[in-house]
Amino acid sequence: MRYNENMFLAFESVFVIIMVISVGIVLAKRNWFEKKASALISRLVVSITLPAYMISNLIKNYDSQKLISMIPGLPIPFILLICANLISFFLVKILREPKGRCGTFITLFSFSNAIFIGMPVNLLVFGDASLPYILLFYIANATCFWTIGSYSIALDGAIRKNRIKPSFFSIGGLRQMFPPPLLGFIVAVVIIFLNIKIPKVFLTFFSYLGSVSAPLSMIFIGIVISNVRLADLKHNRNLVLMAVTRIMFLPLIMYILVINSNLPILMKKVFILQSAMPATSQPPIIADAFGADAEYAGIGVSISTVLSLITIPIYVILVNMLIN
Repeated sequence: MRYNENMFLAFESVFVIIMVISVGIVLAKRNWFEKKASALISRLVVSITLPAYMISNLIKNYDSQKLISMIPGLPIPFILLICANLISFFLVKILREPKGRCGTFITLFSFSNAIFIGMPVNLLVFGDASLPYILLFYIANATCFWTIGSYSIALDGAIRKNRIKPSFFSIGGLRQMFPPPLLGFIVAVVIIFLNIKIPKVFLTFFSYLGSVSAPLSMIFIGIVISNVRLADLKHNRNLVLMAVTRIMFLPLIMYILVINSNLPILMKKVFILQSAMPATSQPPIIADAFGADAEYAGIGVSISTVLSLITIPIYVILVNMLIN
């Protein structure tokens, strides 16, 4: 009986996510959003509301012992990302992707949308207790994306524009390795370990501000999906294959990594579900900045995101069935 209730709640949570994403799609189709609206929502979530949510949730629900107990799980997402990069490297060779797109393809395949889709999905399915595990996955994802991923896309831009190859290490790249959500996490951890008492009024402020993170993230995804055209699927079969392959193999690899480990059950579930998320939404922005193929990156993100609306409910059910 309890199992059936959990399955129903999981399916119900995913259905809620799809409904909110649908609001974003409908409003975008009705031209409610200007061209810069999605960038504004993205910046608002990443720079303001999500850091506030990190601080309020962690301070309210975690102490130093709970945080220390999470450390053994941190290497797991890094191992997954190494495997993903190796698989995508061979896929690029097999599919004969042209030079100037290989780095973008590898980045789309390897890095998951841990925040805009992964966070609301996990929070609705598993509750606030999943937040630290969401962030562990995000730390690995963000660290590798702003080094390996952004450098791969920058190489594509250099090839397309016949420029000198960029340096792997740069001040801008190092700065991007510490995005606002991660800084929010660090601030909260410092407060917890130093046992600093935060006035209730500030915690309430952070809680109110952070509470809009999930719905704004889902509306953002709705805007992204609204730009997908059928022609994009027909003329970018390699990207379709990329989306299908990553959403099949990455959760399987993560399952193999965690199934026999001593990690907490909830951490295992969150990691598997995070690995089943679509491609991260950042590549089109980075591609545009470095002179790579931004349209190609945008189509890849869109195809992967649309596919995830079908596969996420399936993975939610599978995770609850296989991990207990």
